[in-house]
Amino acid sequence: MEKYHVFIIEDDFRVADINKSYIEQNHQFSVKEVARSAADALFYLEKNAHEIDVIFLDIYIPDVEGMSLLWKIRSLYPSIDIIIISAEKQAHSVRIALRAGVFDYVVKPVSMDRLLQSLNRYERFRQLWTDEQLDQEQVDELTNVFHIHPTHVEEEQLLPKGIDAITLEKILHLFEGLVEEGLTAVELSEQTGISRSTSRRYLEYLVSMNRVETRLIYGSVGRPQRKYVICS
Repeated sequence: MEKYHVFIIEDDFRVADINKSYIEQNHQFSVKEVARSAADALFYLEKNAHEIDVIFLDIYIPDVEGMSLLWKIRSLYPSIDIIIISAEKQAHSVRIALRAGVFDYVVKPVSMDRLLQSLNRYERFRQLWTDEQLDQEQVDELTNVFHIHPTHVEEEQLLPKGIDAITLEKILHLFEGLVEEGLTAVELSEQTGISRSTSRRYLEYLVSMNRVETRLIYGSVGRPQRKYVICS
C-alpha cells in the first residue's frame, strides 16, 4: 500500500516529537522532516516538496506573522495537503484556515486518538482520489471526509460590518506578543497600517467580545492615555 510522507512544522521540539510518535502509530505515514521555523520550512520545501504528501503545521511560528506561512505554502505548493495543529481556538482563525483549504484543524493539546482519526480520514481521502471517475456515492463520501468550507457570506454574517476576519486575526496576534504593554489606538494604526478610526473600530469590537480591556495611563500632564491590553 502507498505510504504517505509527512512534514512537521512546529517550533516546540517536544510537541514535534510527540506528534511524530503519534503519526507513526499509523504505519501508512512516515515523518520525513521536522522544521522549527518558517525559514527552515520554506528552505526544505524548495528542494523536497515533491516528496511530501501532507504538512502538519502549527499556525504561530516565531519568525512569521499569524497565518502568513499557511498562505505562503498554499500558494507555492497547492498539491500538498495541510493539517493544522494549533492552540488557536478562535472561530475566526479556524474559518480562515478552512478557507485556505486545510484538510483538518486539530486543537492542542492533541490526543493520539484525535490525531489518528485525522490520519485515517486522510488515508481514505487519498484512496478516493485514485479513481479517475467518481459516482455520486463516492462524491458524497469525499465531501464527508473532507471539510466543507464556510462561504464568504457565512463569514460576513458572523462578524459585524466593517470587521474583516484576516485583519482581526492579525491584530489579535499582535496583542498576543504584547501581553503586558498593550497598545493605544494610534500605536495599533502605526503597526498595522490601518487608519486610526479603523483601529478604534477593531479595538471597540475586541472590548465588546472581552478579548481586550482598556487601561488609563496617567502622565504628569494632560489627559490620561487609553491603552488596550489582551484579557488574561
